[in-house]
Amino acid sequence: MSIHGKNFIGNELSAKGDKSSKIYDINSNEALEGEFFHATKQEVDEALEKANKAFALYKQTSQQQRAEFLETITEEIMNLGDELVVRTMAESNLPRPRIEGERGRTIGQIKMFANLLKEGSWVEATIDESMPNREPLPRNDLRKMLRPLGVVSVFEASNFPLAFACAGGDTASALAAGCPVIVKAHSSHSGTSELIASAIISAVKKCNMPDGTFSMVHGSGRSVGQQIVLDEAVKAVGFTGSTAGGMKLFELANQRKTPIPVFAEMGSINPCLFLPSSLNDTKKLANTYAGSITLGVGQFCTNPGLILALKDTKLENFKIDLAEAIKDMSPATMLSKGIQEAYETNKEEAIKQHGITVIAQAFEDNLPSEGKATVASVEAKTFISNPKLQEEVFGPYSLLVECKDVNELNQVIDSLDGQLTATVMGEDSEMSEYKEQIFALENKCGRILFNGVPTGVEVCQSMQHGGPFPASTDSRFTSVGTGAIKRFVRPVCYQDCPSSLLPEELRNENSLDILRIVNDEHTRRIL
Repeated sequence: MSIHGKNFIGNELSAKGDKSSKIYDINSNEALEGEFFHATKQEVDEALEKANKAFALYKQTSQQQRAEFLETITEEIMNLGDELVVRTMAESNLPRPRIEGERGRTIGQIKMFANLLKEGSWVEATIDESMPNREPLPRNDLRKMLRPLGVVSVFEASNFPLAFACAGGDTASALAAGCPVIVKAHSSHSGTSELIASAIISAVKKCNMPDGTFSMVHGSGRSVGQQIVLDEAVKAVGFTGSTAGGMKLFELANQRKTPIPVFAEMGSINPCLFLPSSLNDTKKLANTYAGSITLGVGQFCTNPGLILALKDTKLENFKIDLAEAIKDMSPATMLSKGIQEAYETNKEEAIKQHGITVIAQAFEDNLPSEGKATVASVEAKTFISNPKLQEEVFGPYSLLVECKDVNELNQVIDSLDGQLTATVMGEDSEMSEYKEQIFALENKCGRILFNGVPTGVEVCQSMQHGGPFPASTDSRFTSVGTGAIKRFVRPVCYQDCPSSLLPEELRNENSLDILRIVNDEHTRRIL
């Protein structure tokens, strides 16, 4: 199919504006197919109006209906065939295996939510039956469950053009919850977004979902994005990206007459604590972490951007081995020209700070489109005194903080901002000696790893992808895994409600056979 560049205003295509943009190949600077029309204020208003009307109907669909809808989306995405893979490769500069793997992850996480809906217990149905004869006061019949919030605005990420984009985890979890979605396409992969949006709209029509259940618009965040977030029809925002972008949305949402939650995942530097025993084989450790630092040209929100270790001769050996491993890493093409330029700027700003020593850079010279791996070191005292050293350098960069003793290590950990992950490397027998430091790291992150690398986020029920601010705006929630659905629902209590008006999950018959809490007992029984 040809790329038309139009906005998806519910089930209708629209291109009423006079502003447009194109996407250029980062290496050849040649324009890719498609001219993408920025949505006008009128078009955004139409999308918002459609979504608001759709909510009244979509929230009433059964979990089974929404599960079938999600499964149909996956079928329609796969029906796009190799065209989707080729277009995404062209826009992201990522290799075929990465894109095919990310497509599989996207399909897998949508199906995960479909399975969650089929089982049904996630709604946390709770029933306390009436007690008319209770003394001194009778008890009313009370029933509670999670219900959809309303229209959700999703802002696509730059580094995952499929898994954190148009049909990514934010969209999938919001649709699963019963919330219509308006996606603001990312300007660096607009063609990919168009293809995915066409698949979702096809599923909307095939499953007879209300017009407005899904929309996708192009344009700048400062105009289109701001208009969406400030509209009273929108009840929540999902965002993955920079701290500056996430905080702008957060501030806008709190300026509204009715403030709304912004679930922003804004990245982190993901500290990795190397206990002394982890340095027994410095060459192996250096190769492992050089691979993690440069994986995907460092363009992961869980990239190991910070290493903490105590000074000793083994650490000096590790620095030598890490330098050799990094020098062997060839520069690679980054996602976009803008990201590459930002990496170079932020990296140069980081290494010119007082007290920073560059351990090594990739040996080969990099092209203007490529990111050159760099690792540096700094004394703990200097790190603690300079908050700028905690700023994320998005790309293949990592900083080693050398601590003279455990007391200084404690001060470094205490100074850290909130993180998505923290990692502890060392032998099990040594871990107990560092419980204080490990538990201190736990307070700083959403996921703590042992003897591994933070890059790689498994999509499953146990995953927590979020952390204390500024890693995310609300550390109680995750943007990956089934728990992501909890962001877009709220508890509603029904008191003495007629059975005909109750959601099916709260009726006496329990026709869905879900696990509920009835009079303080976990049960599937019929009342």
